[in-house]
Amino acid sequence: MKLERSDRAPLWAFLTPAVVLMVVFFVIPVLYVVGISFFKWNGIGPATFNNVKNFTLLFKDKAFTRSILNNVIWALVAGFIQVPLAMVMAIILSRKPKGWKFFRTVYFFPQVISGIALATLWRAVYNAETGLLNGLLNVIGRGDLACDWLGGIKTAFPAVLIYWIFYIGYYMVIMMADITTIDESYYEAATIDGATDFQQAIHITIPLIRRTSLLTCVTLASVMGLRQFEQVYMLTNGGPANTTSTIVLYMYKRLQDSNYGMAGASALILIIIGVVFIICIRKLFEGRSETMAPGKRRAGK
Repeated sequence: MKLERSDRAPLWAFLTPAVVLMVVFFVIPVLYVVGISFFKWNGIGPATFNNVKNFTLLFKDKAFTRSILNNVIWALVAGFIQVPLAMVMAIILSRKPKGWKFFRTVYFFPQVISGIALATLWRAVYNAETGLLNGLLNVIGRGDLACDWLGGIKTAFPAVLIYWIFYIGYYMVIMMADITTIDESYYEAATIDGATDFQQAIHITIPLIRRTSLLTCVTLASVMGLRQFEQVYMLTNGGPANTTSTIVLYMYKRLQDSNYGMAGASALILIIIGVVFIICIRKLFEGRSETMAPGKRRAGK
């Protein structure tokens, strides 16, 4: 629909503040990062043009390549394990079984707690001497499995990653809100035809939320996986031997070393990886355009 000239002024009046904020707080910082990534600069003296040497040094650094691998694993686990778990719980609780409000609150509750506080809690759980996990293993007679979970080369990264997977409340609530807009007549017709709850979830619920809340949650979860910092910093600080390092943590350490060029280069690579992930996710969820049936979504929900 073509806007009349008289309608354009109010439109631009509403858009201008958002555009200005976007340019000031996103476009300009990204351009600055792109520029500084090609220089050698300690933040005080003059910057020296470094061509692509910063990027060459990054990919020769095993700590950085390990950080990329960790971030990719984290993003994949977030998008394809954490979100499906959230989807399952959203489908179950949207059926409103007994006590569903209680469980919805319980699953969402960790989202209102600081990530630093949660990481501190889990650091105590994983403690090699007084930790709850080793204590439980000893109680059930499997003390042979007890170990220094955050200090072992083989156990540190899985330990940091696994506890985070089960914080699904944020994505669960998003999908629950979307599921409540699906017309009940679909489920009623399926029930009359003899479809089980599982079949209804597979053939009705998931297809109808696939390109809305499910796509949104997979994108958000993957991006969160790529920008991990607090948990790793608090639990292991990237150790042991950089096995739990992430790109943001690596960038933070380069900033501590006053190596702003390397920090900018690592940030630029993180941006590129993030863009690639978003494009791949959208391609994955793309499909033949579905014709929305009248009444698919309940009005006002």
